[in-house]
Amino acid sequence: MANEQPDLRTETAQNARVWNYWLGGKDNFTADRLVGDRVYRMYPSIVQVARADRAFLGRAVRFLAGERGVRQFLDLGTGLPTADNTHEVAQRVAPTARVLYVDNDPLVLRQARTLLTSTPEGATDYMEADVRDTEAVLARARRTLELNEPVAIMMLGILNFLLDDDEAQAVVDDLVAAVPSGSYVAITHPTLELGGDANTEAMEFFNSNAEPPLRARTGAQIAGFLHGLNLEKPGLVSCSRWRAPKRRDGTEPPLVAQYGAVARKP
Repeated sequence: MANEQPDLRTETAQNARVWNYWLGGKDNFTADRLVGDRVYRMYPSIVQVARADRAFLGRAVRFLAGERGVRQFLDLGTGLPTADNTHEVAQRVAPTARVLYVDNDPLVLRQARTLLTSTPEGATDYMEADVRDTEAVLARARRTLELNEPVAIMMLGILNFLLDDDEAQAVVDDLVAAVPSGSYVAITHPTLELGGDANTEAMEFFNSNAEPPLRARTGAQIAGFLHGLNLEKPGLVSCSRWRAPKRRDGTEPPLVAQYGAVARKP
């Protein structure tokens, strides 16, 4: 690792650590828990959002590795390791799966060795980089992945940190352009369309008290990032309902204020 003692800036709440707190993890500090608790009081559904996003990851990876036969995953904005990380889910389905994780959070960097486990047949690797630097990401990806073979580009909860629409679109376009037909993009992204006024207020509080800031987008804006790609059923939906089993009473899982989709490059 380039930096064995990263500056964790524990006095300031950091998104990945607050998210880890909402998921019941231990990789967080007092500042993260204070902000997390305040947001929760303002918008209790945020815990369901975090859990639904994590469950979407598992379903999407199982679908891609299983039903679609994808054997390579580029996981951008990895976040802090928890149970059922991308490589664990993928390699349970396909032991030969290869995964490259990308993040620029210092605590993720410190914990990255947790992500560097693999089946003997497959491979995992980790790089410290900003997703905006697509040239560096792709150059590094070529050391772990075969970019002439289909790749699943995992962008869960990452484009919301790219506040400029054009910049976010350019990142997606650069990455999609570098992979062949038959590759996929999986995306989740927060929205205010499904969350109500409390979600708006909670997000404003978060952006004033934690780093980095994030933004919500409409379903139409999020779908625009996937232009030229073919959406897999059921399309762009609340991530809690993307290929999710119905509840015992036969109803759909509750909506959460986070869209999710998987799309194929034709």
